[in-house]
Amino acid sequence: MTDVFARPRPEPTVLQALRSPRLLTRETLAGLVVAIALIPEAIAFSIIAGVDPRLGLFSSFVMAVAISFLGGRPAMISAATGAIALVIAPVAREHGVDYLLATVILGGLIQVVLGLLGVAKLMRFIPRSVMVGFVNALAILIFTAQVPQLIGVPWAVYPIAAAGLAIMYLLPRLTTVVPAPLVAIVLLTGAAVVFGISVPTVGDQGALPESLPALLIPNVPLSWETLGIIFPFAVAMAIVGLLESLMTAALVDEITDTPSSKTRESLGQGAANVLSGLFGGMGGCAMIGQTMINVKASGARTRISTFLAGVFLLILVLAFGDVVAIIPMAVLVAVMIVVSIATFDWHSIRPATLRRMPLSETAVMIVTVAVTVWTHNLAIGVGVGVVAAAVLFARRVASVTVVHRTVEGDLARYRVEGELFFASSNDLTTKFAYHLDPARVEIDLSGSHVWDASTVAALDAVQTKYVHLGKQVEITGMNAHTARLHGRLSGGVTGAH
Repeated sequence: MTDVFARPRPEPTVLQALRSPRLLTRETLAGLVVAIALIPEAIAFSIIAGVDPRLGLFSSFVMAVAISFLGGRPAMISAATGAIALVIAPVAREHGVDYLLATVILGGLIQVVLGLLGVAKLMRFIPRSVMVGFVNALAILIFTAQVPQLIGVPWAVYPIAAAGLAIMYLLPRLTTVVPAPLVAIVLLTGAAVVFGISVPTVGDQGALPESLPALLIPNVPLSWETLGIIFPFAVAMAIVGLLESLMTAALVDEITDTPSSKTRESLGQGAANVLSGLFGGMGGCAMIGQTMINVKASGARTRISTFLAGVFLLILVLAFGDVVAIIPMAVLVAVMIVVSIATFDWHSIRPATLRRMPLSETAVMIVTVAVTVWTHNLAIGVGVGVVAAAVLFARRVASVTVVHRTVEGDLARYRVEGELFFASSNDLTTKFAYHLDPARVEIDLSGSHVWDASTVAALDAVQTKYVHLGKQVEITGMNAHTARLHGRLSGGVTGAH
C-alpha cells in the first residue's frame, strides 16, 4: 500500500552525478541524444517563424545552457519551440529579424516580471483533467508532426523507421547502459551510409551555422511606435512560453516524483529568452518532446544533461556538421514516435477509467485535447480547458445548494445549505413562498457560505420582497466571513434598504 505521506524520491545532485561514472555517463549520453534530436526541430521551427535556421539553432543552444543554470526543473529541456515560432512569426514576416529579436528580449523581460509577481502559483488552478488533456494533446501533436516525413518519401524510409522503433523497444530489455535512441541513430545512420541508402537527411532540412553566435543589440528605434509593434507579440510569447514550461515542469515532477521551483523556472525562462534574443536567437520555452527523450527515454535527472544538450548541439553543428547532416530523418521520426507513445496517458482512456471518472472530468480532458490539436496552440487549449472545468464545477456546486422550509405558528424558517455564489444564488429568490409565509420569516445560513456580491444582492432582493408584503424577515447563522461581506455590501449592491 502506498504511503500517502511519503516524501518525494530524492533526485541525484550535480555533484553526485559528477562523482559517479555511471550517472555521469547516463547524463552525458542523454544530452547527446537530445542535442541530435534538437537539430531538425530547431531548423523546422525556424522555418515556421520565417527566419534563417541559424536563429533556431542559436536559440536552442543559448536557452539549453542558460536554463541548465537558471531553471527550476532539473533535466527539463528548453529550446526553440513551435509554439513560440507561431506567435512571433508575424513580427519577422512584417517587420524583419531585428524586430523579432527585440520581441524575444521584451518577452523574456515580461516573463521575469510575471515570475516576480508569482504567476507560477496560478498553476494550482489548473485541474488534473486539463493537465491530462495537455499531455495527451502534446503526444498527438508530436506524432502528427512526424507524418509529413512519412508521406511522399522513398520506400527505404519505412524500413529505417521500423528498424528504429524495433531498436528502441527491444534494446531496453537487454540493457539500459546506453540510451536506445542513441544506438538507433548511430546504427541506422551507419547502415544508410554503408549501403548507400538514399533517404531525406537532417542536412536536407536547412543550412547549419558555421560560426559561434555573437552578442548583438537589435537595430530598432527606441520609440513608442516600436513598443506598440512588438508589445502584443511579446506578451503573447511570454504567456505561451510560461504556460508550456510550467506545465511541462509539472509533468516532469510527476514522472520523476521530485519537486521543482516553478517561480525559479519562470524567472529562468525569462532570463534565457533575454539571452537568446541578445545572441540572435528566436526565443523558446520548455520542449515536451525533447524533455521526454531526456527524462523518460534516456533516464536523465540532473542539470548536467540539459547543459550538455546545449553544448553538444553547438559542437555538432559547428565541428561535425557534415556528419550530422547525413543522419536519416527517418531515425529521428522513429525517436519522436516512441516519445509520443510514451507521453500519452493511456490510463486516461481505458474503459475502466472512463467508467469511474465523472463525466465532467472526461469532458474537460476531451475539450482540452480537441482545442489544442485543432489550434496547435497549447495556451488556447489549456485556457479553454480551464474555463470549461470552471463552468462545469460551478454548475455542479450550484446544483447541490438546497433550501428547506418549515413553518411553526407565525414563523417560517428557511434553512439554506450549500455554497452561495453567482451560479447558485441567481435563482435563490425563487426558493421562497412569499405570499404563503406567515408574518415572520427566518433565513438560516448556518449551513452555507456566501462568497460574492451576487449572493448578497439576491438576499437583499428576498428581504425587499418580504418587506413589501409587510412581513418581518431576519437572516441568522452567518459565519464570520459571510457576516462581514453581507454587512459591507448589503443595500449597496442593489440599492435596497
